Amino acid sequence: MNKIPRTLLLAAAALLILALLVAAMAGVFTDKIAPGLAAPVTIDTSEAIAVTVQQVPFTESVPASIEARETTIISSRLLARITGISVRAGDVVEPGQLLIELEKSDLLARAQQAREQILAVQARVTQARQNLARAEELHKRGLIAIADRDAARANAAALEADLGAAQQTLQEAETAVSFTDIRSPIAGRIVDRFAEPGDTATPSQKLLALYNPFSLQVEAWVREQLALTLKPGEDLQVEVPSVQRTFTARIQEIVPAADPGSRSFLVRAILPSDQTLLPGMYARLQVFAGYRPQLLVAADRVANVGQLDVVWVARKGVVERRFVRLGQAGPDGMVEVISGLASGDLVLPRQE
Repeated sequence: MNKIPRTLLLAAAALLILALLVAAMAGVFTDKIAPGLAAPVTIDTSEAIAVTVQQVPFTESVPASIEARETTIISSRLLARITGISVRAGDVVEPGQLLIELEKSDLLARAQQAREQILAVQARVTQARQNLARAEELHKRGLIAIADRDAARANAAALEADLGAAQQTLQEAETAVSFTDIRSPIAGRIVDRFAEPGDTATPSQKLLALYNPFSLQVEAWVREQLALTLKPGEDLQVEVPSVQRTFTARIQEIVPAADPGSRSFLVRAILPSDQTLLPGMYARLQVFAGYRPQLLVAADRVANVGQLDVVWVARKGVVERRFVRLGQAGPDGMVEVISGLASGDLVLPRQE
């Protein structure tokens, strides 16, 4: 009996395995689904909430600057050497507080000379009055001529005038002495210091700058279309990014002339007193610019997936997952949808 070669057996086994693999890949051993349409899936929309649209006011952000309404530049009325400055930038001062001292020795000497001059003139006036009294008495007795009496009167009047002039000279000298002590005219805070002791102060030269921290205002150039809708006394919101706060400012003044280059008006609004606000800070004035449509959806229907916001929408019998971009929070637990939804879309509860 002839034996089958082993190589043929191995070849036949390989062909059989290959045939079984081809049949499995062709689906011979799996159940077939009869051709036809799948039964539609019913979606429960009883809890769906439609996206609504409402007209909301919107504002335009206008760059602005915080300024002090009461700003004072301290200068000297005399040409004199500075002997002392008692404040520096940032110090808080009260009305009448001594800020700068100027050299006053020569002015004090001049004032003393004026006092001595007054004493001398007063002595002469006393003598002239006595002479006039005697001249009047002698004239009544007929012992002197009218001309002598009139000369005594003129001499007394001239000395009275000299006394008044000497008193005015003394007052002028004392006033000049008072100018050597420069005091704060208002309550405020020192902004900058422009001189040091030993410097020579000249009239109109800036020595100190101070402002009232309780009288701040915001200034903004508002384009003419918006500025014409504003009125003095109207309240506006002011954002100050550096302190991350929003303040309510009341319009005090609208300059009635537009800048021809930018076609904008200068608007000044009074800010409330606040220790965090300083002159020169950047601010944004929020000016009403009209109404715009706003899409709103319930905030509890929005799911957060990583850094994305997702909602589930019922559309044509199926559930769609949509990525949305949200805006500001709205009233009654609603949130603004900037993109991803349209008016009337039915938003389903969150899907697990």
